[in-house]
Amino acid sequence: MEQRTIHSHNREAEPLSTSRLTGDATAADIESVRRRTSVFVYEWPVRLWHWVNAALIMTLIVTGWFIASPLPTMNFAEATHQFVMGYNRFIHFACGQLLTVAFAGRVYWALVGNHHSRQLFYVPVWRKTWWKEVMHELRWYAFLEDVPKKYVGHNPLAQVAMFFFMTIGITFMLLTGWALYAEGAGQGSLPDMVMGWLIGLVGNTQILHGLHHLGMWFIVIFMMIHIYAAIREDIMSRQSMVSTMISGHRTFKDDLPD
Repeated sequence: MEQRTIHSHNREAEPLSTSRLTGDATAADIESVRRRTSVFVYEWPVRLWHWVNAALIMTLIVTGWFIASPLPTMNFAEATHQFVMGYNRFIHFACGQLLTVAFAGRVYWALVGNHHSRQLFYVPVWRKTWWKEVMHELRWYAFLEDVPKKYVGHNPLAQVAMFFFMTIGITFMLLTGWALYAEGAGQGSLPDMVMGWLIGLVGNTQILHGLHHLGMWFIVIFMMIHIYAAIREDIMSRQSMVSTMISGHRTFKDDLPD
């Protein structure tokens, strides 16, 4: 019995001994690896939506820019052989339609997925502790806090940004975009019957174009801040950030509870 216990103990210790011989890992490194923890946060539909959404939005921004500021006349071919702006508009409309389907799928997954998938669609303003954590995150991002907090899902400040710029922002862009598309589709078309009312509500399509274009700039600003914050948190915070949206696992850099 004693021999079996010793044999079992040696077998458990063997990977640790092997690890110490791998590369330049020290005893402190091994201890750090042993203490690291990870939590599965984002299911594959959420991760897929994130990257597809990012690609669609980038394409919509570029094509939308050229729709608002068309390219100058090009002399590389006869006008009858060119359809540059036509292709540009087609890509914009197609990506807008795909964004609609993707967003509808994301809403569906918020209903059937884990509780982290629902964080994008609400802001718990009724919780006092949430407001305290928002203020802490503001101080952390302003370099006024030395130690960041650990979060499994989005931190409170990121949750606010995602809700207003993604949930509200994408909804606004889809509604105004479909209303503009309804004008080209023609009176009595399905887009006109569903979203044509918005043109009359705001006054005319010129105002609607301006609102839609302004919404694009808000999303551009959000994307710049989002990319900066994700990279900053990956480097300075106590948990993984970018890799989490690839693997779905949030990895923590220490084993402290808070």
